[in-house]
Amino acid sequence: MRPATATAPLPTLRGSRVWMVGAGGTGMSGLARLLLAAGARVAGEDREGGETVDRLRADGIPIAEGPGGAIPDDAALVVATAAAGASHPTLRAAMERGVPVRTYAQMLGELHRVRTGVSVAGTHGKSTTTCLLTWILLQAGLDPGFIAGATCAPLGGNARPGAERVPSGALAGQPGLLVTESCEFDRSFHHLRPAVAIVNNVEAEHLDCYGSLEDVIDAFQQFAASLPSARDGGFLLIAHEGAHRERVTHGIAAAVETFGTHAQATHRVERLVDGTVHVTRAGAVSLQWRPRLMGAHNALNGAAAGVIALRLGAAREDVERALESFVGLDRRQQFVGLARMPFGDVRVFDDYGHHPTEIRVTLQAIREATTPRRLVCVFQPHQHSRTRLLMDSFATAFGHADLVLLPDIHFVRDPEAERTKVSSEMLAERVRAAGTSALAVGSLESALERARASLQVGDVLVTMGAGSVWRVARELVQSGAGDAC
Repeated sequence: MRPATATAPLPTLRGSRVWMVGAGGTGMSGLARLLLAAGARVAGEDREGGETVDRLRADGIPIAEGPGGAIPDDAALVVATAAAGASHPTLRAAMERGVPVRTYAQMLGELHRVRTGVSVAGTHGKSTTTCLLTWILLQAGLDPGFIAGATCAPLGGNARPGAERVPSGALAGQPGLLVTESCEFDRSFHHLRPAVAIVNNVEAEHLDCYGSLEDVIDAFQQFAASLPSARDGGFLLIAHEGAHRERVTHGIAAAVETFGTHAQATHRVERLVDGTVHVTRAGAVSLQWRPRLMGAHNALNGAAAGVIALRLGAAREDVERALESFVGLDRRQQFVGLARMPFGDVRVFDDYGHHPTEIRVTLQAIREATTPRRLVCVFQPHQHSRTRLLMDSFATAFGHADLVLLPDIHFVRDPEAERTKVSSEMLAERVRAAGTSALAVGSLESALERARASLQVGDVLVTMGAGSVWRVARELVQSGAGDAC
């Protein structure tokens, strides 16, 4: 959604009334808090309400519930979620009155202009790396602002304003740090204006708005090309492997360094047998820590965050201590609790992973860390188009699981016709053909009952997906063999 009034000049935020459309979304609620901290008078609307809206109200941000259509007479700016199309009644009202409209991503770009912007991009690992980097900078006394698409309890939520000026270190006195999770969906990260960026990886994703992997790579190249020149402080840290780095970095003016397990990476990452992670540069160890987060992919996420934190002025000892103390964020390999079954307890985890690569690395990490008798995965596919276009990759993504239960595909954003082209039954058949036991189970309520009936002594269960499949994990833990969700 690119509103027709997006080019209208912005008002000064301090003292201006800002109206948020879709304020209950994870990113939008965080942005509302950042704008409030910037001195704006923030209010808004949300169609459904819920816990996030309640928390905004508790923070002094009034939110109306319902379909919208009206904005206050003194509204100076409307900020809208990407889910609100140009025909949304509130956006039409703003356009009729000539009130400037910005999308979530456009508004983050505006905040980058007055802060030292640090963007975390990539197909996977954005939320974790964003929160890790923020945690490190906070522990190092650099008082960063941040916004992420997930809630992180150690950081107090999914956003914080941070200091207006960097308080110490190499960048002391410069505009305060603002770390942002930077999503490639609908090319929204092209609106951002960071000085420093991370690209964790680049894979085929969001093919409902990109025609091919080639288009995704081109979008990341445009993002990288928007960074300032090396002379002006522009810096990109990109994965040595798995990010199409030669194409993404082609012709860009920013300084470029790489990280990864390859011997030629600028920052080489190694996981030792005892679980310690080493990062070496030019043969010398620059970082060393023992992470709490599971998996090789999180060692890479931690390395990227640590390298950038050092560059932004954090002391090595602070970086290492923070990397060792970080406990993670909601719905990322999150231990939900123990399901009390008649035969004993079953450990239950929950994860947001909804792309084949995320599924594969998360299941591998949980299996390695928990050594279960069996690993049972309840995976709710997210979007019919994603399931259909990435079917071959989904089919082989569950190799580290012993049993996969597949609820109905979560329908979001797709045209109605997509429903007829793919189903969980089709995916289950393909997963079985790849060698993993799989069953389509229908509703989430049916998934819960099937999971209870299937669990055995020594099993570990993980729910996965970007929809509401987390309810299955919560109900298993809260009610054991009791009521359905």
